Amino acid sequence: MRATVVRRTALSASAVTLALLATACGGGDEKGGSGGDKAAKGDTAAGAPAAKALTAAELEKLVIAAPDLKDHKVTEPGKDEVSDPGSLSVEQAECEPVAQALSSVPTGKPAASVQRLVTLESEAAKKGMPDLDGLSEKEAEEAMIDSLDITKTMASLRSYDADGAKETLAALREAGKKCAGGFTMSADGEKQQVTKVTEEKLAAGEDAVAWTVGTKLDDTTAETKVVVFRQGTTLAGFSSFNIAAVTRGETFEQPTAVIEAQEAKLG
Repeated sequence: MRATVVRRTALSASAVTLALLATACGGGDEKGGSGGDKAAKGDTAAGAPAAKALTAAELEKLVIAAPDLKDHKVTEPGKDEVSDPGSLSVEQAECEPVAQALSSVPTGKPAASVQRLVTLESEAAKKGMPDLDGLSEKEAEEAMIDSLDITKTMASLRSYDADGAKETLAALREAGKKCAGGFTMSADGEKQQVTKVTEEKLAAGEDAVAWTVGTKLDDTTAETKVVVFRQGTTLAGFSSFNIAAVTRGETFEQPTAVIEAQEAKLG
């Protein structure tokens, strides 16, 4: 999975050859963040100290790990699996928070940040590429797509000083409403169209936003599940993509198990 929201692929049934789409679940600036707003502001009581962001070391203890998720693989993303925040550009400025959440790059000014790449494979995907001998062209194509039934989720924890987490989540919610009809963005040098931002229902943490984000690159369309919830001064973000679903043009569910596991660790 490269650090672009959608990568171009081709499906050639006549040759019974399937190439797949991959999503950008990228993210950057993950260990130290960009530095939070240190001003004491927000709804704390008069004279009370502003809420403090968690450190990167504290986030490392709270981010989901392999023991927290049955049947999932959890790893630290490599450099080729994350996006450079500086490479992200959005033609409509008001839509930038949505593009950032979609691409798993920092939104707002987090004081610290960590990420994990979570992979869930179906039983067919675990078996790898199938033996196509004796199969018809259609059967072979379906078998190959079944072997790509893999959901990849970039999970992020980002902590903010004072009311930064609340304000960032509010900005995400507002951007989702303003940009529901779509916008144009570029990530890692590839320009693509976000065709729609559809709100979904989700109860997690103290507050949450959830969308299905439709994208189009050339003639290839895809959907990504995007979720961000707040717990205290921390935002937990998830950008999730299923390869087989995209290849078939089907929808898929939010990564509920991943979200619930992270919510439990944050308390």
